[in-house]
Amino acid sequence: MRDVLLQFAGVAAIAAALIHGVLGETKIFPRLTIAPERLRTLLRVVWQASTVAWIGGGVLLFVAPSMASDVARHWTVVTLAVVFALAAIGNALATRGRHFGWLMLTGVVMLAAAGY
Repeated sequence: MRDVLLQFAGVAAIAAALIHGVLGETKIFPRLTIAPERLRTLLRVVWQASTVAWIGGGVLLFVAPSMASDVARHWTVVTLAVVFALAAIGNALATRGRHFGWLMLTGVVMLAAAGY
């Protein structure tokens, strides 16, 4: 059962990352006026870098049950739980809890902890 919970955590992390990337491109960046243009491009790249990183974390959580090493599984789950927990806290603080992103990220942490 704990393997399935880790895989659910991975799928939830990938879903949160994809939603993060799409909302950034469709809702946030079209409204922003940032000068110079290269700074706007830099912010976009940094935004999407976190999207790619979260997808990578989701993939690692998804495959964690098939890791041959218990030590690798342990540190993968612990590290990613901390990463997603900090992202959830940052999202909750930045949006004052009015955005569902922190709930999704908290769900990833809870599923990962339950599958640990």
